[in-house]
Amino acid sequence: MAAVVAATALKGRGARNARVLRGILSGATANKASQNRTRALQSHSSPECKEEPEPLSPELEYIPRKRGKNPMKAVGLAWAIGFPCGILLFILTKREVDKNRLKQMKARQNMRASNTGEYSLYTRTWLGYLFYRQQLRRARNRYPKGHSKTQPRLFNGVKVLPIPVLSDNYSYLIIDTQAGLAVAVDPSDPRAVQASIEKEGVTLVAILCTHKHWDHSGGNRDLSRRHRDCRVYGSPQDGIPYLTHPLCHQDVVSVGRLQIRALATPGHTQGHLVYLLDGEPYKGPSCLVSGDLLFLSGCGRTFEGTAETMLSSLDTVLGLGDDTLLWPGHEYAEENLGFAGVVEPENLARERKMQWVQRQRMERRSTCPSTLGEERSYNPFLRTHCLALQEALGPGPGPTADEGCSRAQLLEELRRLKDTHKSK
Repeated sequence: MAAVVAATALKGRGARNARVLRGILSGATANKASQNRTRALQSHSSPECKEEPEPLSPELEYIPRKRGKNPMKAVGLAWAIGFPCGILLFILTKREVDKNRLKQMKARQNMRASNTGEYSLYTRTWLGYLFYRQQLRRARNRYPKGHSKTQPRLFNGVKVLPIPVLSDNYSYLIIDTQAGLAVAVDPSDPRAVQASIEKEGVTLVAILCTHKHWDHSGGNRDLSRRHRDCRVYGSPQDGIPYLTHPLCHQDVVSVGRLQIRALATPGHTQGHLVYLLDGEPYKGPSCLVSGDLLFLSGCGRTFEGTAETMLSSLDTVLGLGDDTLLWPGHEYAEENLGFAGVVEPENLARERKMQWVQRQRMERRSTCPSTLGEERSYNPFLRTHCLALQEALGPGPGPTADEGCSRAQLLEELRRLKDTHKSK
C-alpha cells in the first residue's frame, strides 16, 4: 500500500514531493522498530524475571557497620590552615627585614658616596691644599699659642714633645737630647714646628709622615727646604708630598739613640704607617705615634680600605705592650669617651677616664699620652672581642662560623654609630 501511495505521488506531484514522502515513511518505520526494542527490554526486566535474594539465617543478626573516625583528619586540617599562614608570615617578615636592610644599605651608600666625592677633592686636587691653607690661617688666628697646653715627656735623654697645630691636630718632636738631633712627626704647621725646633736648640734630621693628608703632611715642603739635610720618610703607596725615603712594614729609622720602627696600618689610607719608638735603648717605655689610626678611646675613619683591613691594623697595635705610650694625631678624647659611654654605659674605667679628661679640657690641657693598657679597658674599637659589646651591637651570642668576620662587622657598626653620634 505504501508503495502504491509513493508511486501515485511521483506521478501526480513530481519528484520533490516523492522525496518528502519517503522520508516520512522511513521515520515511521524507525519509530516502530524502536518501540519493539523497548517492549523487549521491559519484558526482560519485569519482576517476574528477577531472582529473589536468599533470606538470612534466623540465627544471624544483621549489624550495620559504623565508619571509624580518621585520626589524621585533625592533623590534615591543621596542616591545611597552618602551612599557608606560616608561608604568608615568613614572606611578610622577610619583606620587612629586606626593607630595613635596604634602607641601611642605601644610607651607607649615600654616606660613602658623599664622603668619597669630598674625599677625592681633598686628596686628589689642589682644592684640598687650598682648604688646608685656609684651615692653617684660621687656626693661627684663633689659637696663636696652640689649641692645647702640652707637657713633654723626658726619658733618660730622650724627649717626646707634642706640638698643638691647626684646630685639634698634634705634631711631635722626638729628640735625642745628648746628640741634639730631632725627628718631626706629621709637621702640618711648619711655623709651629720650626719654633719648637729653635726653642729646643736641636737639628732636624728627619720627618716621619704617617699618611698623605694635608693636615699631617702640609709642612713637609717648607721644613725640608729650610733643613737641607732633612730626610722625609713615609709610605710609597700614599703619595706623601716631598717624600725622599720610602718605608715598608718593619723598617727602622735610626737617629742617634732613637730607634723608630714603621708599622704598616692601612685602612684610613692605603699606605698609613704608625711609628714605634723603641724604649729599650733609653730604658723607658716605648712610644707609639699613631697618626689617624688610633686615638684616645677612638680610631680613624676608613677612607681607603675595608672594616677587615682596619681591624687587622688595630690588631697590630694590640700586639704591643700595655705600658706603650699612645701619642695620637688629634685631640678627640672628650668626644670619643662620650661615644664610648653610649655603647658601654657601665664601663667604670671609661667613667674614671672621662672625669680626668673633662678636668684637663676645662683648662685646655692636652690629654695625651694614654697607654695601650688603658685603651684596652675603655676604647670600644679595641674591644670588638668582648662578649658584652658583641651582644649589644653585633651578632648574637654563641660560636660563629668566622670570628674575624663578626668582629669586622662589629667594627663597621661602631664606626657607623660614631659618625652618627658625631653629627649630633
